[in-house]
Amino acid sequence: MALNSVQLCARALLKVGAQPITSFEENTAEAEIASLLYGVCRDSLISGHPWSFATAQVQLARLDESPRADFDHAFSLPGDFLRVLSAGHGQSGRGRGISYRIQERRLHANAETLMLTYIFRPDESAFPAFFDQALICRLAAELCLPLTENTGRTEMLANAAELEFARARTIDGQQQTPQTIERFPLVDVRG
Repeated sequence: MALNSVQLCARALLKVGAQPITSFEENTAEAEIASLLYGVCRDSLISGHPWSFATAQVQLARLDESPRADFDHAFSLPGDFLRVLSAGHGQSGRGRGISYRIQERRLHANAETLMLTYIFRPDESAFPAFFDQALICRLAAELCLPLTENTGRTEMLANAAELEFARARTIDGQQQTPQTIERFPLVDVRG
């Protein structure tokens, strides 16, 4: 069952012991605080791990204006961009292997074409259940102090959120073939 942003916040509020909300526009402290904290908390949790459901690859458009120093070309980042995982030469079909730097919401590199592997902000309907649970726990920890002023409960919820985040990362990491070391100088020397 896919949950939307309000439903995720309502479940987090229940964990805190507060009244759940049905809309961010409600005239309640719970709705106001949830609407202020939800987006930042969601993006922080998504950015914190290369989730399989939030990872994409895209060929970037090169900009006409070149960087002032260090790199030959600048590329525009996608609108849903949160964090870079790697960059590669677009013509080779590889999403990793070149040096880059992000400055002023542009990616700078010495490649003519660029394939970006990155973390994006998916719609809530794409969140798997294990991520929903991690986000609900993180939201509960964030909402607790402003709503209850109870530091002990906030700390307990923060610890539970860290455990849920670790569990979600483990589940997500089991959805792909384990990575192998492709090139390692010590192995190359031994032949």
